[in-house]
Amino acid sequence: MTREKTGADRSEIKDKQEVAAIIDKYKAEEGQLIAILQDIQSSFYYLPKEALVQVSEAVNVPLSRVYSVATFFKAFSLEPKGRHTVSVCLGTACHVRGAPKVLEQIERELKINAGETTSDFKFTLETVNCMGCCALGPVVRINGKYFGQINTGQIASILSKYG
Repeated sequence: MTREKTGADRSEIKDKQEVAAIIDKYKAEEGQLIAILQDIQSSFYYLPKEALVQVSEAVNVPLSRVYSVATFFKAFSLEPKGRHTVSVCLGTACHVRGAPKVLEQIERELKINAGETTSDFKFTLETVNCMGCCALGPVVRINGKYFGQINTGQIASILSKYG
């Protein structure tokens, strides 16, 4: 008796195939571990546990080492993230120029708090201590693009470009 595959089963198979293709791209070389994890992060917006196990087995590296690399670098996340990362600078220069109000407005627009991801996985909101462009404060960065001298009235328009 055969069991019909559910949508979740098909999705899991597709994910495994995608991870396998990434591993194959780097010829399952141990020295390419970081590059493999970067590509997985780019595809899934985080590092799923199942993918880390698959990498460990394919590259013949202990799972503890794969986790060690995945947790060492801030660029990697073990929790699902949104397609768009919104970073609000709360450094001193940005703070005195209104960054807390900008952050509050973004939280209202996205209906999440800093450190959270929207339920549709479109946005992850984070705060940073300094982006190094203090003269442009307050500063918001979305997917690496900087928006300087931001005020609360600009937030909805900026976010709508990424929705």
